[in-house]
Amino acid sequence: MVKIRLVCVGQLKGKFWQAAFNEYKKRLGAFCSFELIEVDEHKIKNDPSSAEIAQCLEREGEKIFSKIPGKSYVIALCIEGDGLSSPRFAKHLENIFTNQTGEISLIIGSSFGLAQSVKDRADFLLSMSSMTFPHQLARVMLCEQIYRAFGIMGDSKYHK
Repeated sequence: MVKIRLVCVGQLKGKFWQAAFNEYKKRLGAFCSFELIEVDEHKIKNDPSSAEIAQCLEREGEKIFSKIPGKSYVIALCIEGDGLSSPRFAKHLENIFTNQTGEISLIIGSSFGLAQSVKDRADFLLSMSSMTFPHQLARVMLCEQIYRAFGIMGDSKYHK
């Protein structure tokens, strides 16, 4: 069975976000071994400088790196990443599982994003959309898209 690891900076706040995430996590269990790893968000003062943000992101990056095995294919979510349609995302995952490895780590950073070192380590940079969404929603949206991808790979009726 393939393994998908979701590494997130911070925790979900709000019962509705948690309920939605848990629903897709449960559904994913039929297709893969799914693991959520949350690392602590580095505390930063209000109105930080660019240098303080960069330092914060590097500290979070160190925590992220400690949770990713070397053999894992890494997909980092960031605004400068490639936007993929659901079918193209499914094809990308299928290609990874078929031709590269059975283990993928997806990374969602804090509201400030990800350190450049994390982006440099990633095998693929993914953008969820050119639109702006609440940071908490990204986790739910990503899990839904992973679930949809498995449906597309299995030719289910979920993706119409």
